[in-house]
Parts: sequence; C-alpha cells; structure tokens
Amino acid sequence: MTKARILMIGTAFAALATTAAHAQTAQPMQAAPGADAQGQVSMQAQQPMTPPPQNLVAPASPDPLVQKRNADAQASAEYRASKKASKAELKAANKEAKAQYKQEVRNAKINKKADKEAAKDDLNAAADHAPKDQGEQH
Repeated sequence: MTKARILMIGTAFAALATTAAHAQTAQPMQAAPGADAQGQVSMQAQQPMTPPPQNLVAPASPDPLVQKRNADAQASAEYRASKKASKAELKAANKEAKAQYKQEVRNAKINKKADKEAAKDDLNAAADHAPKDQGEQH
C-alpha cells in the first residue's frame, strides 16, 4: 500500500510540475483564421521592439594597476610591430646584399677567366718569336 501511495504522490508532483512549466511559458496569441490583415498588424505593433545590439565600451578604469596594464599592453603591441618591421627590413637588406655579392663573384670569375686568356695569348705571342727547343742535348 505504501508503494502505491508513493507512486501516486510522485505522479501528482510530476503532473503539477509539468502544468506549472507549461503555464509559465509565454506563447504569443495567434489571430483567429478569420481575422483580417489589420488585426495582424496591430498584434505586431503591440509586441515590444528590441533595439539593435550595440557594442558597449567600458570607460577607462581609474585604477592605476589597470591603467599600467593597458599601457604595457599597448607598448608591447607597438614593440612587436616595430620588431616585425625591422626584421622585414633586415631580411630585405640581407637579400639585396647577397644578390650583390653573387654578382661580384660572377664578375670576378669572368675577369679572372679573361685575364688568364690574355696572359695565355701574350705568352703564345712572345713564344712565336723565340727559337723552339729541338730537344737536343749538349
């Protein structure tokens, strides 16, 4: 008998909670199927208008620790931006210097080759006038 009573009380509480939750939910009134368009417009006019969302900015805090934190964050951001710009500038300068070095090496190789050929030509020109060694031994 006690189990049946507990079961009935639990069911009653569940039904009561369900009806209370259903009664608390706000459901908009629906116009009857025979209502005219003006009735629907008046229903929309009665609903409260919600303003569009706005971005709210909190005023600056008078707390000196908060001000210091904000100033440090701003200085840190400026430093990072400056560091990034300097790094990009250094990278561009290094790239330009490397290209210039490669061009100088290329030119030096070309000059060295030209000097070798000129020296060889001078040596061959001077060798034509001298008597050739016939391989005779004295």
